[in-house]
Amino acid sequence: MIYGYARVSTTDQSTEIQEKALRDAGAELVRSERVSATSRAGRTELETLLAFMRAGDILLVTRIDRLARSVHDLTSIVAELEKKGSFLRATEQPVDTSSPAGRAFLQMMGVFAELETAIRAERQAEGIAKAKRAGKYKGRPADMPMVERVFNLKAQGLGATEIARAAGITRAHVYRVLARQGGLLAA
Repeated sequence: MIYGYARVSTTDQSTEIQEKALRDAGAELVRSERVSATSRAGRTELETLLAFMRAGDILLVTRIDRLARSVHDLTSIVAELEKKGSFLRATEQPVDTSSPAGRAFLQMMGVFAELETAIRAERQAEGIAKAKRAGKYKGRPADMPMVERVFNLKAQGLGATEIARAAGITRAHVYRVLARQGGLLAA
């Protein structure tokens, strides 16, 4: 069985082109999701496919960066496939873990995908620092309903841990909200 996996990072992107390419390359079942590939966390469609894979099955992606952005995650996924006797192939790259050359190319692509992610993060940090120096970057706008909820819970006498649980945020975020808004911290 050939299972296709399509992934994009944001909700405004579409997986349609990947899905078509995977079906055209022989994928009998295609699963797709809109989630970052910087880790495996939250990638339920990928986990579902990996759970279904059996000996001789193929996990098909268009490009390796659709599957993983770190060598660690890529190695982990490939090891899981190998343990099951399954293989990984890519439609746009010469990756096929059923051959030694395909495995070598896969490892090189993983290193480049991780490098690309690191360079992108570095550029983004430089851009943010420059914008802050120019006074144009103020950070993410406050989520007012969440801020109001934090203050309401604080007014009810709840501590930071209870506020965090009730609001679905971290304790550190509770402290930041209270400090930023001047509602300092007896939490």
